Amino acid sequence: MADEIKYEYRTVQTVRGTDGLVISKMQKDGWVLVEQAQGTLRSTLSFRRPKKPQPWLLIGTAAAVLVILAIVIGAASALSDGGEKKDESDKPTAAASEKPSATPTPTTAESAATEVITPQNNPEFAALLKADQCDDANLDFATKHGGQTVAFNGSIVNMAPHGDYDTRYDFLLGPGDKGPNTTVGPAFKYQDVNIFDLKLTGKKIPATVGAGDKFRFVAKVGKFNANQCVFFLDPVSTEIR
Repeated sequence: MADEIKYEYRTVQTVRGTDGLVISKMQKDGWVLVEQAQGTLRSTLSFRRPKKPQPWLLIGTAAAVLVILAIVIGAASALSDGGEKKDESDKPTAAASEKPSATPTPTTAESAATEVITPQNNPEFAALLKADQCDDANLDFATKHGGQTVAFNGSIVNMAPHGDYDTRYDFLLGPGDKGPNTTVGPAFKYQDVNIFDLKLTGKKIPATVGAGDKFRFVAKVGKFNANQCVFFLDPVSTEIR
């Protein structure tokens, strides 16, 4: 039937305890929760929302306009080339006098690559630490700064064995000092690491670590999983606070 509603579907896996934040985020984007399956450490949430009709007429009209513009621009370019060639022949000394710079200056991107990003020197990172864990700012930051190093004061939100291992863990980290009660900021994750991988530093190194412990985390930016709302990091150093 022409009036039948068509849906698009999306399944999201969340870390246990963050279901409410993910559901709220998805509902703001028009998704409706249709199923929720609870696991030991993770939950699986299934959503759906009506598909938006494709404006084919508008798309066809826009394509036709672009073709006409391309023809007009091409003709104008061909006409202008003749005049430009004539003008250039009248000024041979001007082109010869232009010389490339002897010493290239480093680009902004090259300088940023060697700098440790902190909330104090990077407003974008400062805003990220206060954003929702499913906010688009997570994906934007991971895409722009992948492989770079960040440093921030945070705490362990959750710590669980990785798979069947006894000495390898998955750490869920959050900005601030609230540990398991953290409600703002990205859901940073160290995946499949042991205690030695944390590279603990400070005046008094503990034999073990756990949820609620506070540290100065220095880590490399990894990928952001938009389905799980999890921001992956790789540990560089972990200083006791």
